[in-house]
Amino acid sequence: MTARPYLVFADVDETLIHCKSMFDFLNYHLTGRHGAAGTAEHDRLLAGFQQAAAAGTPRELINRAYYAAYAGESEATIAAWGERWFADRAGEGLFIDSTRDALRAHRGAGAELVLVSGSFPACLDPVARAVGAAHLLCSRPLVETDAAGPGTAGTYTGLIETPMIGRHKAAAVRRFLADRPHIDPRDCYAYGDHPSDLEMLDCVGHPVVVGDDPALRALLDARPSPTPLEHQR
Repeated sequence: MTARPYLVFADVDETLIHCKSMFDFLNYHLTGRHGAAGTAEHDRLLAGFQQAAAAGTPRELINRAYYAAYAGESEATIAAWGERWFADRAGEGLFIDSTRDALRAHRGAGAELVLVSGSFPACLDPVARAVGAAHLLCSRPLVETDAAGPGTAGTYTGLIETPMIGRHKAAAVRRFLADRPHIDPRDCYAYGDHPSDLEMLDCVGHPVVVGDDPALRALLDARPSPTPLEHQR
């Protein structure tokens, strides 16, 4: 009997890789490009994001503020820096081995992998290639194309489409599943580490929690008739 097809949705930051890719990349890019002045700029931006978070600013707005820092940057240049970032970080224990091994096993069983992240393609494209992910649901900076016309390289406007955070992750996963009616969500898996991943985890029949976030555990324990959870350290 042929196995039923299924999908595996995986958060990236601190679920598949150890770091928060957006902020690690920001430091790598600014320092690599501008030296000490770039490090200082990273520190200034990071302090602003942290202060906003401490003041209760929604993560969606902080996400938008992050991408505003790339206004005027060349999409191709940032993509090239993303490849360099990944090449350097991949040799430093970037991946969480247990998650990467689980995704490899799913691929071996015939599943398609879908990465779901608030990060952006400059960071995520090389990660997706490394784990064999077929699809990427992520934040996508808006690009103003050059005079050569649509489809050519351009510059970031500093704006993004919908930030792929929290409820937006779940909505994207539901749309993705709706476009594939031959796949039963109850057969699918999702991996996440943060309370903002809870709605995404609830979209599938096999949610997997990576790590031991106490807030996520509390939310899961408080749910009425929760979907049985797996746990991945």
